[in-house]
Amino acid sequence: MSTKKTKKAFGRRFFLGGTGSVLLGLPFLESLMPHKASADVDDGRFAIFIRHGNGVAQADGGRAGAGEPERFWPHSRGALTDESMRGRVVEVLGGHRERLLMVSGLKFGFPGNGCGHSGGGNQCLTAARVSDTPSGNESLAMGESIDNRIARELNPGGAEPLTLFTGRKGSYLPEVMSYRGPRDLRAAENNPQRAYERLVGMTGLAEEQLNQIRARRLSVNDLVREQMQSLLRRDLSISDRRRLDLHFGAIRDMELAMSCRLPEMREMEMAGIDPLSAGNYQELTRMHMDIMAFAVACGLTRTATLQMGNGNDGTEHEIAEYRGGARLPRFHQISHRIYSDGSDGAPIEGAQEMHAEIDKMHGRLFSYLLDRLSSYDTPEGNLLDCGTACWTNDLGAGVSHTYNNIPFIFGGSLGGNLVQGQYVDAKRDGQFTTHNKLFNVILSAVGVRKSGGGLVDNFGDSSLETGMVPEMIAGDAPDF
Repeated sequence: MSTKKTKKAFGRRFFLGGTGSVLLGLPFLESLMPHKASADVDDGRFAIFIRHGNGVAQADGGRAGAGEPERFWPHSRGALTDESMRGRVVEVLGGHRERLLMVSGLKFGFPGNGCGHSGGGNQCLTAARVSDTPSGNESLAMGESIDNRIARELNPGGAEPLTLFTGRKGSYLPEVMSYRGPRDLRAAENNPQRAYERLVGMTGLAEEQLNQIRARRLSVNDLVREQMQSLLRRDLSISDRRRLDLHFGAIRDMELAMSCRLPEMREMEMAGIDPLSAGNYQELTRMHMDIMAFAVACGLTRTATLQMGNGNDGTEHEIAEYRGGARLPRFHQISHRIYSDGSDGAPIEGAQEMHAEIDKMHGRLFSYLLDRLSSYDTPEGNLLDCGTACWTNDLGAGVSHTYNNIPFIFGGSLGGNLVQGQYVDAKRDGQFTTHNKLFNVILSAVGVRKSGGGLVDNFGDSSLETGMVPEMIAGDAPDF
């Protein structure tokens, strides 16, 4: 699929979504499906990236991490099975096992500059060098991020990628993910209501205008309620009543899809939640994921990022599945295994287990995103199969702050291009592979091409070895 063709087709998709005609051309009865996206597989490929910080609870033999047990990855490589995932963090993704691709053996190509968290965040989606100046927690990436590359080449009009953030932004190290170019860090939106209203074009409107729009968007069912009630009072057969129920429900679903809006209840929940409360962390993340799935389904963007927590996330998590939801110590300190943000402090009893439980929480949130993407159908198939969602981190492990074995887990085949249901190793001759090669696969599969029309093999810093991770590519991949 050429870049030119992708841009043209996706532009049409965006136009139809923007005019509220997203279902035109589809058979009416297909409105009985729970959701309808607006384009086919070839025209709607997308890539979503979510990240949480502080590394994962994997085996770590580095500085101060010697003896850390493996709690994260499957027990064995190859086909993902219930047995291989049992007892590990990734077990929480079992419901999507056949649509997952887990990739280990990857590393960041460059050292940090005074702050491991910042340097990891700089490289996470850029595969670029870390700036000489500024340094420390203010260091920046010296190249663009993969979401920016996708957006500027494939988004309609080169519109910027959707860039979201869960939690309160601290002064030490807030955003780390999305870059327009060298030292050009993109701000992320941590208020889901504001992010959503920008997407649906309601930002900056007066309350009177908003009320007028809401009135115009009253359901057809509401406008004809009297006629509906009159009809339902008649002596109808059970089958006729079922048909009417289906019909009126279909109208409601079709209207929602045609207006490219989330359900009204979800809109109200977004308006009522405090985006800065640590107690809302998981629900805020789910709201952001609703927005990302909605945005790619409606053709509003081809790519999105979600940063969960600050660069050195100090959130005090409350996990219902662990210790009855009791508040845990600060995540950053848990990742250090001590009551300190530095190298000295009293040990946190059970910190390894706590870290694994926080990883599981993020895994369940990733599974929620895959659920949301799977809830949309296109004429060509399920939306999740059109694209991919990636769960990653800006460290390999929290204790050592290593840049080795950075976790990358994908859900969705990106139009049939990615291997599915597998755990693969990207190492070469026992050596970690720089993660730019992984991004070359994703960029090529989503439809980005080099200036000469060839597959992308050179994303990231020019000093890095070019190429791809062939273990990621499906044997019958249509674009490789």
